[in-house]
Amino acid sequence: MLDRVKEHIEKVKSFKADSKDAIEAFRIEYLGKKGLLKDYFDAFKEVPSEQKKAFGQAINELKQKANDKVNELKDSMESKQEEAGVYGDLTRTGYPLEIGARHPISLVKNQIIEVFSRIGFNVSEGPEIEDDWHNFTALNLPEHHPARDMQDTFFIQTDPDVLLRTHTSSVQVRYMEDNKPPIRTISPGRVFRNEAISARAHCIFHQVEGLYIDKDVSFADMKQTLLHFTQEMFGKSKIRLRPSYFPFTEPSAEIDIYWGLENEIDYRITKGTGWLEIGGCGMVDPAVLTNCGIDPEEYSGFAFGMGVERIAMLLYGISDIRLFFENDVRFLKQFSSAI
Repeated sequence: MLDRVKEHIEKVKSFKADSKDAIEAFRIEYLGKKGLLKDYFDAFKEVPSEQKKAFGQAINELKQKANDKVNELKDSMESKQEEAGVYGDLTRTGYPLEIGARHPISLVKNQIIEVFSRIGFNVSEGPEIEDDWHNFTALNLPEHHPARDMQDTFFIQTDPDVLLRTHTSSVQVRYMEDNKPPIRTISPGRVFRNEAISARAHCIFHQVEGLYIDKDVSFADMKQTLLHFTQEMFGKSKIRLRPSYFPFTEPSAEIDIYWGLENEIDYRITKGTGWLEIGGCGMVDPAVLTNCGIDPEEYSGFAFGMGVERIAMLLYGISDIRLFFENDVRFLKQFSSAI
């Protein structure tokens, strides 16, 4: 009798079925109320004492194998039916594919790059984790310089000489160290400053900074370059440069465009003046050129910088900078038709 149980165990292991009816018939044959297992359990009391242990283990194994086989076959059958339901009907209507969209920051950054690339500027990039030399000292901001307070910095705790860059001017320093004039490059990228987050400010934002170094570069060259940019980007043909201060440029200026006063929104964003600040600029300080290995007696140049978020807010009429970082699908879907 023990040999017959072992034969059934092998039979169960090798059993296959291609229909629910075959699986159910198998289940009834072994596990039903009148199945083989019931017969073997009833016959257990007639087995000699010395064989009871081996016989009991065998019929328990047979029961376990039969249960496992039934469950395995049912799962396999259901999986095949589900797959056939999903992939079998080639005439069914397809699921609509969601069309993605570029983030508004990427859209505006690419527009800025395109404008400057048409007048000979290439794109340079650098690390977001910087050292003190490239972020401050080389840019005419030595240690304890009061102008460092203009930029609240995130320092890496384990090394006070390492920090999250506060501007992409650090990329310009690296570019000047590795390239000889003439230099004409823009440096787009993410920067970090320890500022309170509000509708108008964020601790993370994006900049595009430009640099032009060559012989006999003048302030007039810078103004014409910026005028070309505002005409291409905003369709505005009137700018002004207000005197300002930046440690790495001299003279320095703020860039204003005449936005106009055509509607209530214009009055609000320009505070009734019609003028709107979009960035800063200036002639590169000779000390910065010297720090980067460029002879200020032979070369001169200008630099400028602007915030990508600010330009995006102007172009798309966005009033809260935090929307750029919250990844709200309802907000991002509005740009699915943008170029």
